[in-house]
Amino acid sequence: MTETGKHIMPSDFETLYIRLREQEGRIYSDEELAQLPEISRSHSHYEEWRIRKDSSQKLITYLKKKNKQLDILEIGCGNGWLSRKLSTIQDSKVIGTDINFTEIQQAARVFQNVLNLHFMYVHVEAGVFKEKKFDCIVFAASVQYFSSLSDTVKKTLRLLKPGGEIHILDSHFYSLDDISEAKHRSVLYYESAGFPEMAAYYFHHSLNELHDFNYSILYDPKNLLNKFIPNKNPFYWICIKV
Repeated sequence: MTETGKHIMPSDFETLYIRLREQEGRIYSDEELAQLPEISRSHSHYEEWRIRKDSSQKLITYLKKKNKQLDILEIGCGNGWLSRKLSTIQDSKVIGTDINFTEIQQAARVFQNVLNLHFMYVHVEAGVFKEKKFDCIVFAASVQYFSSLSDTVKKTLRLLKPGGEIHILDSHFYSLDDISEAKHRSVLYYESAGFPEMAAYYFHHSLNELHDFNYSILYDPKNLLNKFIPNKNPFYWICIKV
């Protein structure tokens, strides 16, 4: 199910984002989407999907251990592949949201027969969930598109049930000393790709921004036990509780 306006025009961000993803080879056919995160070893983004498969499996295993019905919200779900995987958790009810009309349409089309899964073309900060509360809210490869991580977390915490959790995965976190150089690399990347405007929509966050929240690191790529693992997952997995 999708909820959209009849005459919604794509934002500048959405237009640029889709054009860039097309150029990068990250727009998938319906058939490919239905199989994600499984993808051919010959695909140019096979390694990326290997990592995202690892992240998703860890998250789903974690949530299954709660042994209860879960209301789950994924913010910035894109084409909906992870929301679909989350919907396989027994008795779960999953909503995926995004401001990317192209991919959210595809998600609704490809996964239309999954009864406990719904997609919405909406900005969560618009206050659409005034009554609805969630057990789990997921940001997967999406927090980098929010200018203030702390403000985003504050607003999202209001959507949680007592005992609820926010999970952040598949996004880079930088030390304060590294942010300036990371921003510079992003500018160079977008300029070389022909989309210099995208640099204004991509943000570089630090764990310091979570200082005021009750958070824990469930996976730390810099932990000594993980540091020397070949082909390791390079992303933190962060859990924030009410």
